[in-house]
Amino acid sequence: MLRSNSLKFSKLSFVSLSLCIAGGCTAIPEAPTQFTQKIIATSSFPIFSYVKLENPNLWVRVYIEGDGYAFNAHGRPSSDPTPKDDLVRQIAFNDPHPNVIYLARPCQYTNKYPGCNPAIWTHARFSQSVVDAELEALKALIDDHEVVLIGFSGGAQIAGLISTQPNKLHVRKIVTIAGNLDHPTWCLRNRLSPLKGSLDLGDYRQQFLLIPQIHYVGQHDQIIDPKITVQFIEDKTKIRWVQNATHNKGWEAAFKDIWHEN
Repeated sequence: MLRSNSLKFSKLSFVSLSLCIAGGCTAIPEAPTQFTQKIIATSSFPIFSYVKLENPNLWVRVYIEGDGYAFNAHGRPSSDPTPKDDLVRQIAFNDPHPNVIYLARPCQYTNKYPGCNPAIWTHARFSQSVVDAELEALKALIDDHEVVLIGFSGGAQIAGLISTQPNKLHVRKIVTIAGNLDHPTWCLRNRLSPLKGSLDLGDYRQQFLLIPQIHYVGQHDQIIDPKITVQFIEDKTKIRWVQNATHNKGWEAAFKDIWHEN
């Protein structure tokens, strides 16, 4: 359970971790002792999270995971989208803010649950049901508290989409790290099939740009071309270049700056 002072945040609905283990889910990495592992039941998918809520009087910083292991080495949809890289977890676990949540994407760490199929982490990775599940899980954790949303890679698209939904959160700021904010352009430039069944942040762009935001891009990112982010945002004062960073390597120099985005 959360610490007693954290219970003021909300009443939570959880799926048992033991059920996940019994169902053959991916092994769950250990977290620092101040974090609690929770799988939140939503109307569509269970969402895995690590939760540290220590001060109900402050806003919450939420790290949203990227697309994970969506495709295998042969370019085929994987059977388990759980990320093999720990970049987002490491930034979250070392964030000194008292209220930090790491929010996985649907079927990450929970791929054996009903409803989990490759469409959810491939072409429908930003579908309405996915966005609704992320939003529902987050509201269950924090209720009406202010949030800073920090999205990595495809998690940036999720951060943008959940911030512009009718049942939206109280978003204090959006921070993206190597973010995929414009997936139609990204697919086109990389000669990938369009993400049919996914929502497009471009359709909510004007609403999105009204929210305070900062975007960190890697100088040598060959997965998400930083130029796509610059083109989508247009305001270069909101772009932070991280020298020598690739898509998921070389970000350590930016950790402290990310932690101070409030």
